[in-house]
Amino acid sequence: MTGLPSNVIGFRARGEVTMKDYREVIFPEVERQTDRDNKLNYVFVIETSLNDFTTGAWISDAWLGLKELVNWRRVAIVSDVEKIRHFTDKAGHWAPGEYKGFTMSELNDAILWAGEPEKVASH
Repeated sequence: MTGLPSNVIGFRARGEVTMKDYREVIFPEVERQTDRDNKLNYVFVIETSLNDFTTGAWISDAWLGLKELVNWRRVAIVSDVEKIRHFTDKAGHWAPGEYKGFTMSELNDAILWAGEPEKVASH
């Protein structure tokens, strides 16, 4: 995705999503972002059926989650599938960072939310 705040990376899933997509597109961008900021603010727009994610893509997605676990800050998942949004909203209970599901019509809100500056605690 283009036109995102500098502290946000984003991807659109269309058609079949494969392990190669993760290896050649997502992983390099995630690595660049974490090298630069040490935090991941991530927008993932799902415009395809979850059945279009190959087994290799699911394995790659799980690997990305585990590999970058400590770096996740804000993850916005955008989909018109209610089950995906519900799962995303619950992810924050078992994983570091904040997770929020958005509908397609809320894409701009998702981008703004993901890019909000980190609040600095005052003592």
